[in-house]
Amino acid sequence: MQAKITLLPGDGIGPEVVAEAVKVLNAVGSKFGHEFNFIEALAGGIAIDQTGNPLPDESLAACRQSDAVLLGAVGGPKWSDPKAAVRPEQGLLKLRKELGLFANIRPVKIYPALAAASTLKPEVIANVDMVIVRELTGGLYFGQPQGRQDNERGRAAVDTMYYTEEEIGRLMRVSFDLARQRRKKITSVDKANVLASSRLWREVAHEVAAEYPDVEYEDILVDACSMYLIRRPGDFDVIATENMFGDILSDEASMLAGSMGMLPSASLADAPSAAGGKFGLYEPIHGSAPDIAGQGIANPLATILSTAMMLRTTFNLAAEADAVEAAVESVLGQGYRTPDLAWSGETKVGTTEMGNLVVKEIESA
Repeated sequence: MQAKITLLPGDGIGPEVVAEAVKVLNAVGSKFGHEFNFIEALAGGIAIDQTGNPLPDESLAACRQSDAVLLGAVGGPKWSDPKAAVRPEQGLLKLRKELGLFANIRPVKIYPALAAASTLKPEVIANVDMVIVRELTGGLYFGQPQGRQDNERGRAAVDTMYYTEEEIGRLMRVSFDLARQRRKKITSVDKANVLASSRLWREVAHEVAAEYPDVEYEDILVDACSMYLIRRPGDFDVIATENMFGDILSDEASMLAGSMGMLPSASLADAPSAAGGKFGLYEPIHGSAPDIAGQGIANPLATILSTAMMLRTTFNLAAEADAVEAAVESVLGQGYRTPDLAWSGETKVGTTEMGNLVVKEIESA
């Protein structure tokens, strides 16, 4: 198989972790007889510095012409002035909207070797294996009106939570289809006791649930869900929720695994890929971590695991995806840790060495 992948390394540690993911994809290609062709493009703060645009037209075109997109991270203090007219995150939001990436899939899995890295008791996280499905192109991040509305009474700002039944329905169907492949349980998270948008969310979610009688369904308010993620995280299978709630809850859930450096994600469109899977953008859920950029200590495993999601979801290469995931688990089982995961006495390795270890496992398997 031949495939074209656009790389958006972005800012901070983004280029470092993307480089290791590319090494892993090349190792998979050599092992299984595939050819992955990479095109690198600008996005985020680096794109602002070089072009004045957080997502240049050329970068968007490259993504549209590819089978999949691999993103590192965008943003950092250099571009964080809230008064700035142009910000890195605008490029990311535009990318999601223009490519129709409406469903963000964020798996949260506890690796036995990393149980000690979590701040929760081992018995609390023992059975954690969930997926958070976050709606990605609606809600507060895109609703209008939006912005500053300063007037004679002082400074003011507005953000609008807006959803249509079509947006809610397609996200819930993705979630139910995913649950059917797992433990057949859906938790829909909203704030229906306060928000009109959440009451519509719940109404449409119930209608979709009726189409999936084989899947267990429950509604939970977002504040309760945030507590249950700490109290009884092993009870969750698939969590489906809107944009802002999903952003917050998935970051909270990442701490169950001990580090955001372990969590991959896929942002999927309705459009099929040339390989027959879903077109998607794949990225670690962590940010650009500018405080450690260039030091060679960033954890590349979330980005590497994102390539496993790419192999499985866009390219329909399940065996290859399994090989990447098994390699990561094997390296962790051997005791290798990047600094974000390492406890006293464990073997610390840098970004490049961790990538090399995963490649070695793939090659020798």
